[in-house]
Amino acid sequence: MIIFVKNKHTLHIDEFKFKCCIGKKGSTINKVEGDKKTPKGSFEIENLYFRKDRIEKPKTSLKCIEIKDNMGWCNDVDFPLKYNKLIKINNKSKHEKLKRKDNKYDLLIPIKYNFKKPVIGSGSCIFIHMTKDYKPTAGCVAIQKKDFLIMLKLIKKKSKIKII
Repeated sequence: MIIFVKNKHTLHIDEFKFKCCIGKKGSTINKVEGDKKTPKGSFEIENLYFRKDRIEKPKTSLKCIEIKDNMGWCNDVDFPLKYNKLIKINNKSKHEKLKRKDNKYDLLIPIKYNFKKPVIGSGSCIFIHMTKDYKPTAGCVAIQKKDFLIMLKLIKKKSKIKII
């Protein structure tokens, strides 16, 4: 199963088409940390992270991980061993906090871009997450909650996302 992001407004799975938004500055094959661009390419997806205090565990074949207060995703180029990895939040490294006040990360799937052997500075924290207003992201792919829940029923652990 492949999740296609064919342009900055459409996410496509089988016969389902969902409105989406991507990075504020479009997409690129030359991603750089903080460039507000979504990386182009074909990538595996990770687990589903969810806010148990806001949403019940969705129906999906993905492994589901409850988001805790101390969870973050490292985007600090000065911490190469933790760069683009799930971390316990500390005051030493820059990170994307997963438990947010808004609802963007109530459902979240990390895209395995720059993942296995991360190249420091080539981009981190690239997620599929939720949006209410389709405003451009900092580089992620975002869809509405109702569409996210449908997508979760369709995709599998081995699904990939292809960003064109």
